[in-house]
Amino acid sequence: MATIQGVAERAGVSTATVSRALAGKSTVSESTRKKVEAAARELGYVASATASSLASGRTRNVGFVLPVLGSWYYGSVLKGANRALADAGYDITLYHLEDTDRHPERRKRLFAEFLQRKRVDAFIAVSVELTGDELARIHDLRKPMVGVGGPLAGVTTLSLDDRAVAHLATSHLTSLGHRRIGFIGGEERTNLDFALPLHRREGYEAALTDAGIALDAHLRSVGDFTIQGGYEAAKQLLGDPRVRPSALFAASDEMAIGAILAARDLGLRVPEELSVIGIDGHELGEFFELTTVDQHPVEQGRLAAEALLAELRPDAATATHVAVSLPYELKVRRSTAVPQAGARD
Repeated sequence: MATIQGVAERAGVSTATVSRALAGKSTVSESTRKKVEAAARELGYVASATASSLASGRTRNVGFVLPVLGSWYYGSVLKGANRALADAGYDITLYHLEDTDRHPERRKRLFAEFLQRKRVDAFIAVSVELTGDELARIHDLRKPMVGVGGPLAGVTTLSLDDRAVAHLATSHLTSLGHRRIGFIGGEERTNLDFALPLHRREGYEAALTDAGIALDAHLRSVGDFTIQGGYEAAKQLLGDPRVRPSALFAASDEMAIGAILAARDLGLRVPEELSVIGIDGHELGEFFELTTVDQHPVEQGRLAAEALLAELRPDAATATHVAVSLPYELKVRRSTAVPQAGARD
């Protein structure tokens, strides 16, 4: 079995230097660190995580706080972050905040107890709008944190402009000539963190107003950001011939996919009789030939991890917390088209 002594002999340094080099200490030169790492690889030596933590004061672990498990979006953000963190030698500990409305004690315990155990060096929070008290607890730990999804005081945050994204999606439909455009959004009475359902509806309405189209509440329906939710909401909109739209904008790709399935069940051809657009860049989008506004969630995770790693570097200057606007792009596929002549009014 390879030992730290063997690595030291192979690299021609002391065991203390090996320990500091593998712990990422800034007191070790770059050339020495590479020499130690090469010796460790050749001998198959893996440093004890416990020993490394004691020596460096670092756990090489990042806490990842998510509101939902099993969601494609959150899984994609996690995937992108994990790739970057793993390449830098960090593990991830997952903290789950689902059902905190029904079980607020779980959320309270997370910030009062779990995050205080010093098992992680830093945090990434995705679509979690923290209260002032929760932010204070994080800041008291003196550990770096990056947020994805909306502004957090004193924290580097990466945010998507949900109004602008929804405006772009709806404007794509108006530019094709659609006038009766339905909207499938989220439940605003129990708004997601950072009011995402509200902001996407506002972007939809602003685009209609800009195109000179009167708002019609009958053209709006509520889903729950799932395929099933989009299917049920679309059936309500499409099943009534008095209000049937020529196009649908769904506030997520999963709801848009549900809308396509509902249209097919009702005998409507997409895009000939109904255009459909979503938001996300879902992996199933190409299969359903779905036009979407891609928010690149894997890239969001990578950017969040890189921002965090920059703050974790031993030589990092005093953190300057910034707000970063996340990129997005319109991807036009076959689910949208110019409306039929009789559907333009």
